Amino acid sequence: MREMVVYAVLRLALFGAVWWLLTLLDIGVMLAGVLAALLSMLVSILVLDKARDRAAMRWKAADDRRRAKRGPMVDEDAEHEDALLDSAESSGREEPSDHQAGQQQH
Repeated sequence: MREMVVYAVLRLALFGAVWWLLTLLDIGVMLAGVLAALLSMLVSILVLDKARDRAAMRWKAADDRRRAKRGPMVDEDAEHEDALLDSAESSGREEPSDHQAGQQQH
């Protein structure tokens, strides 16, 4: 969590610094805000890559722990379809595919 907060604070500080510099140039508050958002995004991609990677790895680790607690996801519909296909194969009968069924209707 600390890494994400550090990254967010660094990005906000970068935005604030760029916005302040642009307002000093007397560009206008709204235009300075738009330009500051664009410039700070580009600079943060180039400069804050290590902080972003640390935050992303922390986020991924938390997601992996959450998934491990929950256990494997079970798709009941897929299991039901597999059971139907297995029973059709074991009875020796073959189900027509969608392509074959479409050709038979024409």
